[in-house]
Amino acid sequence: MPEAGNEPWEYCLYIPNDLRAVTVSRHTLRLILTLHGLIGLVDVAELLAAELLSNAVRHTKRPAALRVRWGSGVLRIGAWDADPEPPGPPLDWEEVGEAEEGRGLALVRACADVWGWQPLTRNGNRGKVVWCELAVA
Repeated sequence: MPEAGNEPWEYCLYIPNDLRAVTVSRHTLRLILTLHGLIGLVDVAELLAAELLSNAVRHTKRPAALRVRWGSGVLRIGAWDADPEPPGPPLDWEEVGEAEEGRGLALVRACADVWGWQPLTRNGNRGKVVWCELAVA
């Protein structure tokens, strides 16, 4: 198995607005991280990617994308969607309880080293990317 190198890399997987595509994205992310020797990050990265992508697919009616980038010992996972509105604030763990919504970003906040969002405009199309980062210890 190759070791996680210092060379930066980036992947982008465009998906249709279909919750089944989230599973395909998780499996693709697992393959990418395994091939790059980052097996120690796979489980948490899959969970976080699934949460981010599920939100992108559920809250928009257009395609989304999984963006994965490695550099300087940090894995950045992002979910792009065509809705420029910011994500709702994540709940605190004490508030999650039986809540039907808001758990995903609370989980992202709890498991990632850092997370955030930023608006994006490409070719006149507006949207956003919600991202999180995992550092190799």
